[in-house]
Amino acid sequence: MDEKLNENEEVADSANEHDQNKLTETDENETNVDSQESETNEEKEQCEDDVGEERIKKLTAEIERLQAEVERLQEEKEKTYDKMLRIQAEYENYKKRSLREREAERKYKSQDLANELLPAIDNFERALQVEVTDETANFVEGMEMIYKQLIDALAAQGVEQMETVGQEFDPNLHHAVMQAEDEETESNIIVEELQKGYKLKDRVIRPAMVKVNK
Repeated sequence: MDEKLNENEEVADSANEHDQNKLTETDENETNVDSQESETNEEKEQCEDDVGEERIKKLTAEIERLQAEVERLQEEKEKTYDKMLRIQAEYENYKKRSLREREAERKYKSQDLANELLPAIDNFERALQVEVTDETANFVEGMEMIYKQLIDALAAQGVEQMETVGQEFDPNLHHAVMQAEDEETESNIIVEELQKGYKLKDRVIRPAMVKVNK
């Protein structure tokens, strides 16, 4: 009987020991599972951190690219604006220049015709300097009428003879070809007109040829 009890106790102890071993193995397995889960979570977090850093790098690079593009476009806009201002200024200058040229063309349109007629007028003046006789009086009178008509026609277009004798010499208006020594006349005063000078409005189209006192 005692032997049987001992056997039963041994069996029970063996069973307990087996159960205890199983529990230990279970705990170890659970510990391993927890450890694996912990490692997996750490790897996951590390992976997420790596992905986040990569995304941040990509976003940073994209922002830098966009900033560079904005700066490039801003610089291009400024260059285009400056170019537009230059073109506008050049166009305004062109309009003003064209307007001045048109005004000058209208204002001095008679200059070419006057220049063509002046030699003929000079010849009329030389012809009218001849001595008038009874035989030539009518002819000279007719010449004077034609001469006056020419002068009036030029005056109607703004062409006028310049006064010279007694005026101070002005190189912009006069062309000195001779000098005189007259003590009764002030220096640099025109004493004789050798060829008439003409102005078209405010422009000298032919300077007068004159003799000037020293």
